[in-house]
Amino acid sequence: MSQKFQATVHQRDDVTFVKLAGVIDEDNELSDLVDKIGAGTSVIDLGEVERINSCGVRDWVNWLSRIEKSDAEVVLVECSPAIVAQINLVNNFTGNGVVQSFYVPYFCPECDEEKVLLCDTGDMGPPPHEPPTCRCDECDLVMDFDDMPDSYFAFLTNQKKVSDAGKVQAVIDEFNPNEGDKSKIRSRVGSTSLSGASLSSSLPSVPSLPSISRSGLGGTGAGSRPGSGSFPGSGSRPGFGTNLGTNPGGTNPGSSSNGVATMQPRGGSMIVFVLVGVLLLAIAVLGFLLFAK
Repeated sequence: MSQKFQATVHQRDDVTFVKLAGVIDEDNELSDLVDKIGAGTSVIDLGEVERINSCGVRDWVNWLSRIEKSDAEVVLVECSPAIVAQINLVNNFTGNGVVQSFYVPYFCPECDEEKVLLCDTGDMGPPPHEPPTCRCDECDLVMDFDDMPDSYFAFLTNQKKVSDAGKVQAVIDEFNPNEGDKSKIRSRVGSTSLSGASLSSSLPSVPSLPSISRSGLGGTGAGSRPGSGSFPGSGSRPGFGTNLGTNPGGTNPGSSSNGVATMQPRGGSMIVFVLVGVLLLAIAVLGFLLFAK
């Protein structure tokens, strides 16, 4: 199996637990997992998927369709921001499945720290959806939500409930045990190890929305924040991958990762205005002197 894509499958009665990690691109091996997944409930853990490109989206949708044809009920858990971005962009990305939980990205401007917080869809309540409060581990200040609420939580509008949440959670606890609240928070700074069959703690990437430097000084993508996720045109955020759906191959100046327009430097424009004003004034004085004679 590819070193950048890892998958493990566990069976417990009529529930299949599938854990995917790494990169889902043209080299994925999703088709090899079809025969390992039977009828019943298929719980797919996507918390360690770093990025997914257009070829990966195509193969994912086809793979999910084949699973559902075998009468499997698909439940997606711990969806990384990269996966949430695709759920919002691609209409049939979840097929007939349901999202039980997903990660929400945060950023602390004081400490330049980033985290993702695990949230259950059932706890988000009715729209308009707002991100839960998340505090920085370094300064204990409330962190900024690293996206636009209307865009990031859009998929919650059409979400269905898990038919047997207790059974699903029991399987998750068995094959993906956690340590209470610690499992709900992950740093987005670091690297992923996918060697062999072991899956170390990996870092979900940020959603595929246009972004520029938080400093507003014309930086490329989100490059002013080391270690965070990347998307088209923001290749200076190491440790995360490119997602589908937004401005491939370049930056998208004039917007930020939370979709808010960012003011560009105006020093050059002010100089141009001053020079034009001086020139017009000089022309007016010259015309006055000529006609005054």
